[in-house]
Amino acid sequence: MKNTDDKNKFIGQKIKEAREAAEKSQKDLADALDFESATAISLIESGERKVKVEDLEKIANFLHRDIKFFLGLEEKTDIRFALRADKNLSKKQEEQVLNFIDFVKKSKNGGK
Repeated sequence: MKNTDDKNKFIGQKIKEAREAAEKSQKDLADALDFESATAISLIESGERKVKVEDLEKIANFLHRDIKFFLGLEEKTDIRFALRADKNLSKKQEEQVLNFIDFVKKSKNGGK
C-alpha cells in the first residue's frame, strides 16, 4: 500500500465488508467497542479515522474474523473462525467436519 491514508481506507473497507457479512449494524459494532455512537464506525470504515490496534482486535473477535483479514494478509478462510461462528454444532456435526477435513487431507496427499 502506498501510504497511511490508503492503509486506513483499506482496513476500513475490510471492516465494513466483515460487518455487513456478519449482518451487524454500525451501532452494533460501536456498542461492542464502547464507542458513544456509530459515527466513529462510519469514520473508520471510510478511512477518515484510524483504528487502534486494540480496537481492531475487538472488531476481529466481535465479527469472528482473523485480524489478518483486515490487514489483507488472509489467504483463505480460517477453519477455526468459520466453526466458531456456529457454537451450536452437535458432536455428530463436529465429527462430520473433522472427517471431511481428514478426507481433504488424504485426497491432497493422493489418498494416503
